[in-house]
Amino acid sequence: MLLLILNKNYRQMKKHLIQLVAVMFVGAVLFSCSNKEAESKIARLEGKLAELEAKQGGAKPTPKVNEPEVKPEGPLPGMEFEVEDHDFGTINEGEIVEKIFKFKNTGDSPLIISSATASCGCTVPIWPKEPIAVGEEGEIQVRFNSKNKPGVQNKTVTITANTYPKINRVRIKANVNKSETKDPA
Repeated sequence: MLLLILNKNYRQMKKHLIQLVAVMFVGAVLFSCSNKEAESKIARLEGKLAELEAKQGGAKPTPKVNEPEVKPEGPLPGMEFEVEDHDFGTINEGEIVEKIFKFKNTGDSPLIISSATASCGCTVPIWPKEPIAVGEEGEIQVRFNSKNKPGVQNKTVTITANTYPKINRVRIKANVNKSETKDPA
């Protein structure tokens, strides 16, 4: 009987721990989107959350970061950017700025971008959904909303494609002047 009670308490405690980690993750995303240290904490929390969910029978655990990527056999596309970094300079808080990153398929097969994700919700990438033929060019539009983002901002867009390696990155930077007006709300 005592073992049943202890087992039930253990399961409840584990459930509460998963909920706590999820709340911490959401809080970290909402309140710390402005620096690299916070972004790395979010990534670690996401990994821990995935591990806990996997132990509960949920989603599969994320692969280990140190596992080397295996190069696929056969012809591969290549992704070569004209520029990988862009500095918007000094902008005013609340401005929305954008940069178009142009790239070329320098490989031997069509290039397919499966996703493009930003390090923060204030940065939105738009990428081509159709394959880019060998030798052809494409564009990734990156839009940054500086609302509530005063100070120096460094954002990364991670592009996943059928290239080797699978991950390519472009980065934007801006120094956002704090707005002088106060919102009455």
